[in-house]
Amino acid sequence: MKRFNEYKRLDLPELSKELLAQWEKENLFEQSITTREGHPQFLFFEGPPSANGMPGIHHVMARTIKDTFCRFKTMQGYQVRRKAGWDTHGLPVELGVEKMLGITKEDIGKKISVDAYNAACRQEVMKYTAEWTALTKQMGYWVDLDNPYITYDNKFIETLWWLLKELYKKGYLYKGYTIQPYSPAAGTGLSSHELNQPGCYRDVKDLTCTARFKVKGAENKYIIAWTTTPWTLPSNTALCVGPKIDYVEIKGKEGETIILAEARLDAYKKELCAQDEDGNWVEPQIVARYKGTDLVGMAYEPLFPVLSPQGQQTNGFENAYRVIPGDYVTTEDGTGIVHIAPTFGADDKKVADAASIPGMYMHTKNHGLRPMVDFTGKYWAVEDLDEAWYAANMNDEWYNRYAGRYVKNAFDPQFTADGRYDEAAASKAETLDLHLCLEMKADGRLLKSEKHVHNYPHCWRTDKPVLYYPLDSWFIRSTQAREEMIALNKTINWQPESTGTGRFGKWLENLNDWNLSRSRYWGTPLPIWRTEDGKEEICIGSIAELFAEIDKSIAAGFMTTHPWPKHKVGDYSKENYDPSIIDLHRPYVDNIVLVSPSGQPMKRELDLIDVWFDSGAMPYAQNHYPFENTHLPRTADFISEGVDQTRGWFFTLHAIHTMIEGNVAYKNVISNGLVLDKNGNKMSKRLGNAVDPFGALDKYGADPVRWYMLTNSSPWENLKFDPEGVDEVRRKFFGTLYNTYSFFALYANVDGWNPEQGIKNQSLQEIDNWVLSKLNSLVKEVTEAYETYEPTKAGRAISDFVQDDLSNWYVRLNRKRFWGGEMDDDKQAAYYTLYTCLKTVAQLMAPNAPFFADRIYRDLTGETVHLSQWPVVDEAQIDSTLERAMFLAQQATSMILSLRKRAEKNVRQPLQKAVIPTPDAETNEALLQVAELIKSEVNIKELVIVPAEQSEIQLVKKIKPQFKVLGKKVGGMMKQLAAAIAQMSQEDIAQMEKEGAFTISLPLQGEPEGAYTLTAEDVEIITEDMPGWLVSNNGILTIALDIELTDALIEEGIARELVNRIQNLRKQSGFEITDRITIVLEDAEQIHDAVQHCGEYIQSQVLATSITLADGQNLEHELEMDGYNLHITIQKA
Repeated sequence: MKRFNEYKRLDLPELSKELLAQWEKENLFEQSITTREGHPQFLFFEGPPSANGMPGIHHVMARTIKDTFCRFKTMQGYQVRRKAGWDTHGLPVELGVEKMLGITKEDIGKKISVDAYNAACRQEVMKYTAEWTALTKQMGYWVDLDNPYITYDNKFIETLWWLLKELYKKGYLYKGYTIQPYSPAAGTGLSSHELNQPGCYRDVKDLTCTARFKVKGAENKYIIAWTTTPWTLPSNTALCVGPKIDYVEIKGKEGETIILAEARLDAYKKELCAQDEDGNWVEPQIVARYKGTDLVGMAYEPLFPVLSPQGQQTNGFENAYRVIPGDYVTTEDGTGIVHIAPTFGADDKKVADAASIPGMYMHTKNHGLRPMVDFTGKYWAVEDLDEAWYAANMNDEWYNRYAGRYVKNAFDPQFTADGRYDEAAASKAETLDLHLCLEMKADGRLLKSEKHVHNYPHCWRTDKPVLYYPLDSWFIRSTQAREEMIALNKTINWQPESTGTGRFGKWLENLNDWNLSRSRYWGTPLPIWRTEDGKEEICIGSIAELFAEIDKSIAAGFMTTHPWPKHKVGDYSKENYDPSIIDLHRPYVDNIVLVSPSGQPMKRELDLIDVWFDSGAMPYAQNHYPFENTHLPRTADFISEGVDQTRGWFFTLHAIHTMIEGNVAYKNVISNGLVLDKNGNKMSKRLGNAVDPFGALDKYGADPVRWYMLTNSSPWENLKFDPEGVDEVRRKFFGTLYNTYSFFALYANVDGWNPEQGIKNQSLQEIDNWVLSKLNSLVKEVTEAYETYEPTKAGRAISDFVQDDLSNWYVRLNRKRFWGGEMDDDKQAAYYTLYTCLKTVAQLMAPNAPFFADRIYRDLTGETVHLSQWPVVDEAQIDSTLERAMFLAQQATSMILSLRKRAEKNVRQPLQKAVIPTPDAETNEALLQVAELIKSEVNIKELVIVPAEQSEIQLVKKIKPQFKVLGKKVGGMMKQLAAAIAQMSQEDIAQMEKEGAFTISLPLQGEPEGAYTLTAEDVEIITEDMPGWLVSNNGILTIALDIELTDALIEEGIARELVNRIQNLRKQSGFEITDRITIVLEDAEQIHDAVQHCGEYIQSQVLATSITLADGQNLEHELEMDGYNLHITIQKA
C-alpha cells in the first residue's frame, strides 16, 4: 500500500468539495475551538451583512481576510470563537420590502398595517440566507452559522435598550430641533456618518440663479444673491452679508442700482456692464461703497408673494426680509450676499435665529409646523394645510401654482417605475427650479440663470439627493467624547495606518453629534416614553424595567392588560424570547402607555434608532450582555471590513465602546479596498462586468481565488479582479506545489520511505542546509507578516519560496538523489528535507489556502493541518551566509542563462568559460562557495571568480545619468552634471559600484563645498561586450561569458540533446523509472562523433546497458533533432 497519495491531475474545485465534506463529517471547525479550550482567547468580531441581497465577489475578499487571521491564530494555539451575524433592520430592508409590495412609506398604516409590514420585513431580510451560507462554506470561511447574532432578535434589542439607558444616564442622549440631512426618497433623517459614506457626495449639474431683491423705500435699487437651489427662494426671509466684506452699489444697464460684493464685479460684467463701440466692457459707475455692517438692517421686498398681506405682518414676519450679518459669507463665488432660508440650512437657521428672523413654516393638518416642503420632497398640497391658517396667511393665487410640485425630479414617483429610477428621463424633464426662474425672468426679478456643476449629498441607500430639513430628533452627544475617541484611536493598529490617521482620524476630529432618530417602521424602537408636554420622560433599559412600568400603568388605569403575559422576566431561554411570546418592535411597543411620576400618561417617542447603532453595539448585544455572558470579553483582537465602514461600523463600534466603557472596541483592524473589474471599473450588473462569486469558486476552486485576492495587492488597495490572474495563480503556485508534492510522493512510494525513520544530521548536504535555512527564514517572515496583519507579504513570500527556491532550485538540482540507487544516508536526507519543506509550507499556507494545504498535510502526515501547531522558527538552522551565497548563485545563473539566450546557445550546449569579477571579498568568497553549482546549472566548463582588480578580463564600463531622476533633484544644473558624469574614469565607476555612491566636485546650489553625491538611482552602469564574449550587469554582479565553441563542446552538446530525446521516448514508451534499456541508433553524420566520444555519458543518463550505431532502416522510432531527424529503437534490457 502506498504511504503517500498520488493523483492523476490537479482538480482544485473537486478537491475543495471533498475536503469540505470531510471537515463537516469530522466537525473540524468545532474541534478547532474545543481542542483549544483553556488556551488564551483571540477575539474576532464579524461585521453583520444583510441577507436581503445576494453576496458578491467583494464579500469573498472580505471574508478571506477575516478567515486567514482567525485560522492563523488558531494554529498558534489560541481559542478563536467567531460568531456569524445578520444585520436585519434599517433602510436596505425597508426599501426592498416597499419595492416588493409596490408601496411607498406613505402607504404604511394605510394600505398595509405596520404589523403586516414588519412581518414582511422580518421574512424578506433573511431571503438569501441560504446563498450566504453556501458561499461561506464553499470558500472555506469558518464562522459559527448555527448560533448567529440577529439584530431583530428580542435579546439583541434588549441589550440595545440597556446601552441607550447607560448613555441616557451619562447625559449623552438629548432631543433637539435642528436642521438635519433628510432623505425624502427614504422618508427619514440621516446621521452625518451616513452622509459621509463613499460616493454620497457627487458632482451634479443643476440650474442656478442670481435673483434681484428690491430694496424697500428705494425707487430702483436691488440687492442680488446667488443660489444653487432656486426652489428654496420662496422660503427666503433674509439676506446675509459678511460684516468685513467690501460692497459696492453700481449703476446698472437700465438705470437701476445694484448692490453686491466689490470682489464679485468681474463675475457679473456681462449682466451688469455695458460695452463700448469696440466691444470692450465699460467699468460700471460706483454710486456708493459699504462695509457689510453698513448694509445690516436694510429691508427688501419678498422675492415671491408667498404670504398674504396679513401673513407678512404676523408670526414674526414683520421682522423678516432684511439684511443680516454672517461671518461665514465669502466672496469665492456668487455675489458675496447669501440668500437665507432658515428652514433649509443649519447655517441659515443659526444666523436667522441670532437676528430674530423667522423661518417660512406652514401649519399642516397632521404634522404641526413644517417647512414649505413636505416629507416626500414636494411643496405641501393645499389640502394637507390647516384651512384657517392657509386662508389667513397664504397668497392662494401664487401658492396654488406650485403646490404639490416636487423640488427635485428625483423625488417625483413618475420617474420611478418598478423600483427603478429613470435618471435620464428625470434630468430631461422640466424642473420646479426652471419654472420659478421663468416667473422671475418675466417680471425682472432674475438677473442670471445657468447650469452649474456642484458637489451635492445623496442618500447612501436610495442614491437620490438629500435635503436639509428641520427635524425633532434624538441625538447622542458624541462630541462630548470626541477627545477620548481620538486618543483611543491612536492605540489601534490600523492597516493601512493612513486610514486610521487620515480618513478615520480626521473624521473623529470633525465629529458632529450623532443623529439617532429614524422616522421608519422596521428597526429598534427608541425606548423613551414622554409626557405630551415633554417635561417628564423615562428611558427603559430592560424588559424587567418595562414590565415594572407597565404594572404601574395598569394600576394607574392607563393600560388595562399586559401586552405579553406569557413572558417570564429573568428567564433567558430562547423560547421565552420568541416573537410569539414577546416582540419589542413597532407597533406593539407603540401601544404601551406608561405613567409619569406626576401621574401623567407617557407615550413612546415614535422614532426608531439608527441601524448603525445596532451593528456598533454587537460586542455587547451578540451575547445579550449584561443579562447573560458577563464573563465574555467585549474588545476584539481583530476586525476587518471595507473602507466604507470608517464612517459606518468602525465608527459606531468605536463610539459606543468609548462612551460606555472608555476603551477600544478593537485592537487591530484591516480596512480593505474595493474589488473592481480587471480594467479598474466598478462592478455592476448593469455594465455586465460583475463577477459571480459562485461561478469563480466553481471554476477555479476557493484556494486560487483566495490566494489571488491576498497576493495580487495589499488588502487595503483596490483590487482589479482578473480571472486570468486567478488562473495564473492556479497554474504557477498551486500547479508548482502540486508537481513538487507529486514528485516527492512518486519516488517516496517507490522507495518505501518512512518519515519516522529520521536522518543523521551529518548526512545533510550543503543544499539541504540551504533550503532548510530558507524554510526557517520563511517561517520567520510569514509569522511576522501575519502578526502585523500584512497577508500579502506572507502570501508572496510563500509563493516565491515554493516556485523559486523549492521547485526551481532545490528539487531540480537534486532530482538524481531521488532516482534509483540504494536508500543510503544521502537519499534519506533528500527525502527528509523535501518532506519537511512540503509539510511546513502546507502549514504556512493553510490560513489562506485551507483546502489544498489540508490535502497536502493529510497526505504527508495523516492529520489535518488546521489542528496542527504553527511552525516555530529554528534559529540554529538559519545560515544567512549560506543563503546569500545561494542567492548569488541563483542570480549568476539567471544572468548567464540570459546571456545564453542572447547568443542563441541553449543550455544543453556546454560553453567553455564565464568570468565573474567580484566587487568585494565577501562576495568573492560567497561565489566561490557555490561555483560548482553555478557551473552545473549553466553548463560551463570553467567559472573564474576573482576580485575585479585581478580579473584576466578587463571590462569596459559606461555610466549614464538617469535624467528623469536627476532632473528633479538638480533642475537647471542637469547639463553640467551630465557632462561631469561622462568624464568619470573606470576607477570612478568601480568605486561607485562598490560603495553605491560617488561624489562629484561640482558647484551646485544647495550642495556643500560645490559637490554632488551620486547614488545608485541617479545613474545606469552598462558593461560593453567584447569580441567572443557577452557581458551582463545586475546589481553588484558583472559576468562575462565566452560564447566561442570548440568541436569537443559541440559534440557534448549533441550528446546532451540525445539524452533529452531518449528520456522523452522512455516516458512515451511506458518504461518504469528504474527500467534498464538497450539502444540502437541511426549512424548519422551529425551525431557519429558525439556518440563515439560521449557514449558512456549517454548510457549513464538514460539507464542504457548498451548503445549501438546502425543503419536507420527498420528502426522503430524517429527523433526530431535540431534541423534533422534520427531513427532509433529502444528495448528493455
